[in-house]
This record gives sequence, structure tokens and C-alpha cells, in this order.
Amino acid sequence: MHMAAEDLGTLLIDRHISLTDAARVADGSLRIALAESARDRCEGAFARLQAALSERRHIYGLTTGFGPLANRLVDAESGERLQQNLVYHLASGVGEPFSWTSARAIVLARIMALVQGASGARPATVEKLLAVLNSEFAPEVPMRGTVGASGDLTPLAHIVLCLQGHGHFLTRDGTRVAAKDALARIGIAPLDLSHRDGLALVNGTSAMTGVAVLNAVRMARALDWSVAVTGALAEALGGRSEAWDRAFAALRPHPGQQRATERLNRAIAGTGCVRDLPLAARVLEPGQGVTEEDEAGQDAYSLRCAPQVIGAVWDAVDWHRRVTQTELHAVTDNPIFPTNAGSVALHGGNFMGLHVALASDAAANAVTVLAGFHERQIARITDEKLIRGYPAFLSGGEIGLDSGLMGAQVTSTALLAEMRLAGAASVHSISTNGANQDVVSQGTIAARMLSEKLDNFFRIQAIAAIAAAQALDIAERRGTAAPLSASASLLRVFVRKTSPYLEQDRPLGGEIDILAARMGQKPLTV
Repeated sequence: MHMAAEDLGTLLIDRHISLTDAARVADGSLRIALAESARDRCEGAFARLQAALSERRHIYGLTTGFGPLANRLVDAESGERLQQNLVYHLASGVGEPFSWTSARAIVLARIMALVQGASGARPATVEKLLAVLNSEFAPEVPMRGTVGASGDLTPLAHIVLCLQGHGHFLTRDGTRVAAKDALARIGIAPLDLSHRDGLALVNGTSAMTGVAVLNAVRMARALDWSVAVTGALAEALGGRSEAWDRAFAALRPHPGQQRATERLNRAIAGTGCVRDLPLAARVLEPGQGVTEEDEAGQDAYSLRCAPQVIGAVWDAVDWHRRVTQTELHAVTDNPIFPTNAGSVALHGGNFMGLHVALASDAAANAVTVLAGFHERQIARITDEKLIRGYPAFLSGGEIGLDSGLMGAQVTSTALLAEMRLAGAASVHSISTNGANQDVVSQGTIAARMLSEKLDNFFRIQAIAAIAAAQALDIAERRGTAAPLSASASLLRVFVRKTSPYLEQDRPLGGEIDILAARMGQKPLTV
């Protein structure tokens, strides 16, 4: 459980933290402290580790070499050097670093694994990690170099180096600070590996899990915005509410479709802009024969099938959320030092990150599908041949001289094309580590790919929101608009704080990026 401590804004960590609170810790808006029960569990695991060492038992990574060198025994006197060399040889990550927030999420994920009480890290070491999260800093951790096999050895080794006073920390604005200086400002001494904390800190799926936590929270916001944007577009286009009738979800009871149906109906509540009359309410005159009506009796799929599309994505995202919640509170080390084992230590493969990899790939696929759904909405509402009554590309100026959202519509297509280029990471297992790691998860790559897709997804969604707001404003200026729902009104206000009404052409790239960032940080829920 988790509970608020006396200090307002501080969360007392025992075994569990919600994904929302985890994201708040990562972004620096919530402090954390260690519950006494969590400290006791860490003490117990450390004591079991020490007992195994005192009995000179064979413990991987503590009395043996690493990977395929596990058949080389190491004497007790060389333990500290073994731990230091573990960190040194693993700190081979390259490329740009994880973002400030992502790096902090990784630190939190490692803390949550350690406080379960089977990893063997000292409580004092866990407290150092907490102190980092309660500061303005994040360790500088290269993103590339892990295949998610024995967990995330490489990025976690770079975190250990930072705790030892090597490398750099980052401030929120990306400023690099020498690790020794950052530790002094945090108020903690450099980490001492003489107690064999190295293995406990570098083992496990914490990098992929930390990124997955942030992905899960962002996807929840994305789905909220999908409902709001689709509802506003339905109002702008005079859509038919019949297709969103709750009877469809009752007869096809996928949880996501039921939730999407309920939320979409809530979004358009109170509007006078949608058409409520069912198609079957029309009556053919006797002997009427074949005639052509001015308008089709059903909307295009990008409106009509919104409950089914958004709902299917919601179910995929829910699976990712459940997997992430479980992984965040799991022990993913090797070896483990559980209280109920028949041995003082157990060797196995909890570090295999395939759960996170498969869930991330599934979510990335779902997010790409939803991006395509919004891209088609954008294409439809900006095409004067498809949408009667609106100017080409929703131009607010002199059509021909002004091109409206033409460029933004092309950008949405380009972003979608880029999202579709990246496939699943989890299917690309590759043998490494002298064939010791002959099956790997690619979980961290999968989580990173999902994060990158979400960046582009929110840009597409921002363009869709701008298009919806522009269409609603055009209708209002022409005096043809019926009363809007509360959701559509809120969406338009939200968009207009970043992107004013487009009367004459102007560069929109900066507005799209800013609005996408704002949408990723704050849901619009009615």
C-alpha cells in the first residue's frame, strides 16, 4: 500500500505505488519516503545475502564471474573489485541520454524492485536513490546498449556510476552537472560497493519499466483526448449519434468499446450539432422507387466506428497498463534472496523483459492504428469535396491565396507514415554475451519505440484538435452553429490558448508542437 506522510506532497513507499503517482515522482511533483516496513524487508534480504557469503556459497555475481564467466570462482577478498568491475564493464551505453523524467522513472522502478525485499541491497543504498528523486537531478543515462536480456544492465550501470560520483547528472532543463558536484548538492556521499550492492542495482527490468510507466500514463491521456477530439469533430460535421448508441456496446461487450461508447456519448451530451434521428425513422413513400438523397444515411467510418476503434485501442492499452503495474512491483533480479525459499539464494530468469516488450509492442501497434484514425479525420474535414459547407482546408482567409490547414494535413500524413515504419521490437531476439543470452526480450527498445511513437501521435492529435476548433469557429462565424457540448467548448478553449483562429496563413509547426506537449501533460475529461 502507499499513503501520504505528514509532510504534504510526500508519499510513503511500502510495496506499491500507482502509475499516476509514479509519473508524478518522475516529473518532480511528488516526493517520496521509505516506510519502515520496506526498510525492514531490505535489511532482511541484505542479511540473507551476507549469510550466504559467510557460508562461502556459490552465488552468481558475488562469488563468481558474470555471464559465461560464471564458472570462474572469485574469492571473498576480491568482492568489492568484482562489483566495481561489474559496473565498469557494463557502463558501455552510447548515444543520447534518456530524458530527465525518464531517467528518474527508471530510478523509481529500481527502488520499487528493491523494496520488495529479495534483491539484497542495503537500505542505506535505497535511501540514496530516494534522495536523488527528491532532488532537482536525474542521472545522465545513455539510451542505447541494452537488449533487455538480463534486464537493463547497461543503463542501470550508468546510474550506479553517477551514484559513485562519476559521469554527470542532469537538471530539468538539461544542464549537465558533474556527478560529484550533484551528489554534494543532493547531500549524499558517493556509493560504496564494498557491501556488494552493485549486482542489486544493475540487475532487473527497471529501465524498460520506468519508460513503460510514463508511456502508460501518457496513453491514458491520449485516449481521453481521442474521445474529446472525435466528439468535437462529430459536432463540427453534424454526425449521427445513432452509431454510438449504447445498444451496440451491450451486444458486443468488449470493455474498451463499452467505455468508449459511454465516454463519446458523454462528450456530445447537450449539443445541438449532431443528428439524433435514427435512419430507420425515415419512411419510404409507397411506389417511391429508386431515389437519391442529398446526404448519406450513415457517416464515414472515421466517425461511425469511433467506439469500436477507440475501444479496441483502449483494451490494448489496458493490457499494457496491467503488465506495467505488475512489473513495477516485481523482483526482477538474479539471484534472488526470498524469505520462503528452500535455499539461501535462487538463480533464475526474472530479468527477462518479455512481458514489457510484448505489451509495449502491442500498445505501439494500437497507438499507430489510432493515429491513422485521427489522420483520416483530419483528411476528411479539410477536404472540400467530402465536407459540404466548409472551405477547402478550413481556410479562414481568401481561398487560393490562403491555404488554411493544407500544410498541417500533410504533416499529419507524414507523421503517420513515420509511425508505421517501426515494427515490433520483441520479435527480434538476437543472441549475445557469448551465447549465454541466446534469447533476449528487446523490452527497453520496445518501450522506447512506443515513447517515440507517442510523441508523433500527440502531434497528429494536436492537428486534429486544431482542425476541430477551426471548423467550430467557422460555423460560429457564419452563424450556422447550434449549441456546442461542454466537451467541444472546452476543447476549443484549450486549443485557442496555443493556436488562435487561422484567418490568414501563418507557420503552424511551433503551435502544433506546443499543443501536442500540453495534450500529453493534461487530459480533457468531461
